[in-house]
Amino acid sequence: MGLNKVWIRTLSDGLLRADQVIGLTAHATPSIPGKSPRWLFDATVAVPAGSGNTSGWDVGILHRTLIQTPVEPVEAPDELARLLARLDEPGTAGIIEPMADRIADGAGRIRFHFSSFGDSTAAEQEHEAASRR
Repeated sequence: MGLNKVWIRTLSDGLLRADQVIGLTAHATPSIPGKSPRWLFDATVAVPAGSGNTSGWDVGILHRTLIQTPVEPVEAPDELARLLARLDEPGTAGIIEPMADRIADGAGRIRFHFSSFGDSTAAEQEHEAASRR
């Protein structure tokens, strides 16, 4: 993708450049006594990460949490992928902000708001129209 001027706000790591994202996943945190599990919506980055202890060194993929919710964000990976595809046009620049919404039945949903750095492009206008539906 050519999304080198589009950034995604993460939960605690600042901004992640969208063209670095190679995967989108959701998973639950482990349940611990006195604390309900939470769902994390993560972006997988195209860079390996290493960590180690006295047993040795392990290299794995790097994840950045975009948002956490009390319910499974079932449609979030597809919705963000569709938004990134629509924004993949020359000259598109701005920040995508994940936001959790509550729906009447107690379920949740993640919306993605795109704020342009400059003039609106056709992709941004299309996204704004789609989010109003």
